[in-house]
Amino acid sequence: MSSHADVVVISAGIIGASVAWHLSEKKVDVLVLDKSDPCSGTSGACDGMVFLQSKKPGVHLAMAMAGRHRFDNLARELDAEIELRCRGGIMAVTSAAELAAVTRFIQEQNRAGLGVSLLDARQARDLEPCLSTDIFAATFCPLDAQVNPIYLTLAFLDAARRHGAKVLSRTPVMDIRITPRGVYAIDTPRSIIETRTIVNAAGVHAPEIGKMVGLEIPITPRRGQILVTGPMPPLLSRCLISAGYVAAKYDPDIAGTGSMGISIEQTARGNFLLGTTREFAGFDTTASLTAAKKILSRTQAVIPGLANARLIRTFAGLRPFTPDGLPILGHVSSRPGFIMAAGHEGDGIALSPVTGQIIAELITGTTPGISLTPFHLERFFRGTVS
Repeated sequence: MSSHADVVVISAGIIGASVAWHLSEKKVDVLVLDKSDPCSGTSGACDGMVFLQSKKPGVHLAMAMAGRHRFDNLARELDAEIELRCRGGIMAVTSAAELAAVTRFIQEQNRAGLGVSLLDARQARDLEPCLSTDIFAATFCPLDAQVNPIYLTLAFLDAARRHGAKVLSRTPVMDIRITPRGVYAIDTPRSIIETRTIVNAAGVHAPEIGKMVGLEIPITPRRGQILVTGPMPPLLSRCLISAGYVAAKYDPDIAGTGSMGISIEQTARGNFLLGTTREFAGFDTTASLTAAKKILSRTQAVIPGLANARLIRTFAGLRPFTPDGLPILGHVSSRPGFIMAAGHEGDGIALSPVTGQIIAELITGTTPGISLTPFHLERFFRGTVS
């Protein structure tokens, strides 16, 4: 069987789901293909932080700030509960060395317009009494927020369907060919789908899709392990990361002692999500007992009350890592109609609304509000991708 769609989005993860919704709102004929089920990959194996403090000043932070403002009305636009909580976020500082590096970092962020406050230990505990007395200092950003990533992904997809998009689960892309008529023919177990526009939103699997059209896409899976506790009484009002978390991402100077970064959030139902690791382990999603013990000891050192938590499960997800920490977005010059929307690493949740918006603008002929030049695939190669 053969079928046709104006745009085929590959993957029903949060990025593909957002792209599909934004396109369907613009009355574009959209088909979403996913080799498994929605939220069965990275978007269902992550925390829900919409954290701006962790973004490096420059194009990354600018995009994140634009995306953060989209969240304010997102539940209303999607007509869905996404468990958005906008209470700000804290970055815990545990040493003088970290404090010196963090001070420089937030000065750059403030110059970029983010608005981050530096708190001493007493001010930090006034804001979050659960914090350890060993905390050296903290930073606070009122724009940081939390959301339920599974709810958000499904809300994007449901809204896309209401606007006419089709979503095919358990429909892997087996091959992509270019027909004599100059359109893409996508082979799936169900049918051959013809389209002039493909959006590769396949996350850690984006390189596999790229190879089908002769492209090298430098995305590598980076494993992140998270522990889940049973529900607890309200303890932490805001999402929290450590300075080491930022260091593990892209700035070793902030590590101070070189410790593994942590992230902590309490969900709307009272469960804690404790993380996280950043490991290059291929496509292995096995949870490590050694990593779990480290996460527990380091999160309890920041919030001693977590010693009373009951651990109910642990899981690991794969983040799509790029060499420069920025996603790959936009047209690929050597493959007309082939568009990238992948490589967000741990920022897929936070950047999902703005990514969907700018990709939809690109496809429908509107100039995106954010320049995509720094995000093009070609930045990783000399000259044009062959």
